[in-house]
Amino acid sequence: MITTHTFRTAALAALPALATAHAAPVISTLGPLRNRVMPRLAGRGRPDHVALTFDDGPDHLSTPHFLRLLEARRIRATFFLLGSMAVRSPGLVREMAAAGHEIAVHGHHHRPLLLRGPRATYDDLARARDTVADLTGRPLTLFRPPYGVMTTAAHLTCRRLGLTPVLWTAWGRDWRHRATPASVHDTVVRDLDGGGTILLHDSDCTSATGSWRSTLGALPRILDTCAERGFEVGRLRDHGWPSRGAGPLAPDRSPAVVRPQPQRPSTFL
Repeated sequence: MITTHTFRTAALAALPALATAHAAPVISTLGPLRNRVMPRLAGRGRPDHVALTFDDGPDHLSTPHFLRLLEARRIRATFFLLGSMAVRSPGLVREMAAAGHEIAVHGHHHRPLLLRGPRATYDDLARARDTVADLTGRPLTLFRPPYGVMTTAAHLTCRRLGLTPVLWTAWGRDWRHRATPASVHDTVVRDLDGGGTILLHDSDCTSATGSWRSTLGALPRILDTCAERGFEVGRLRDHGWPSRGAGPLAPDRSPAVVRPQPQRPSTFL
């Protein structure tokens, strides 16, 4: 006969194993390991292309500056939106989609998934997906977790919701108070190579106040460096995929992604 005490003892004994299973995907936060053994999760694409992605928007104060710069450079990017930010600027979300940028999901609230159970994880991602899809009128296929930390619950939720998680191969560490345009550029290009995915932020809602200005200041130089190295820059959907071209990262046959040409630094600040 199984007593209440026996059940509780067994449940407590199982907790460490459950916690380990929940947190196991956190290993993917190790950039070098992810890039080497998890290329799909890292956002690896065709070797002549670089995917440009932004997190944490849309922000009516900062995102329009990025949109104008990208329009001037004839570049389309992928924006991972927070549902809580999207509902504040619905017109901006529609403007981004109408301009040809790829809209993706960053969750509804920017909270670590490690602190959420399966139900809370599902509710947050589903809410964000539905909120943003309703604004754009288009289905969403890509997801990037807050802080880049995946969990087992997040992987299972993505499978249920038809989302593909994508992280990055190069980032600018642009959320820091001490970030500058030069530091953001240099940090990105240090790990930049063909087929990589760049992570930047078009909003400071979870970063140091005003940090987006450093990102904006670095962006023209980053695009110039990509052009000098012979890389096209575009959305994840244009990125291609080396493994038989299957899934949401398959090549997009819509109007061409333009290879950026070096220009003088723009003054969008």
